[in-house]
Amino acid sequence: MVQIPTEVQVRPGLEGDVVALTDIYNHYVRETALTFDTVPFTPEQRLPWLRSHPEDGPYRLLVAQGTGDAPRILGYATSSPFRPKPAYGTSVEVSVYCAPDTRGRGLGTLLYKALFEALADEDIHRAYAGVAQPNEPSARLHDTFGFRHIGTYSEVGRKFGRYWDVAWYEKKLGQES
Repeated sequence: MVQIPTEVQVRPGLEGDVVALTDIYNHYVRETALTFDTVPFTPEQRLPWLRSHPEDGPYRLLVAQGTGDAPRILGYATSSPFRPKPAYGTSVEVSVYCAPDTRGRGLGTLLYKALFEALADEDIHRAYAGVAQPNEPSARLHDTFGFRHIGTYSEVGRKFGRYWDVAWYEKKLGQES
């Protein structure tokens, strides 16, 4: 396993990050049921997704980059529209993905901390996270940040020839959090 550098910079995602971000995401597409995408993306296909997360506003993309001699993208966190209808505008769906060789080392915690700090002044009322099951590390991460389990969609997705459940988590944001 690769050591996570002691110095990690969390910053907004840039177009120049698209290859590294696509590589991280494609690992989960190919190897896990943690995303229900089933076909890997090219960096060009991921550019619209990256561009839909500007540097400010409620829809963010933050990346963790190791500093030092060979800096690389270690993971990322996003806040994205929860649903496309206007009344959902004060809700976001959040997610975090870490390079497979860095998981379990606190990087997701670092990214979520930065993401929720960045969203603190936004007009966001709730954050939601869908977690394919089983995924105990993600459940613990969301518990750590004050999410509560609000329900599970049973066998909602099919990947790798089997059905998967998705647990949904909710976090109050804004002044009431």
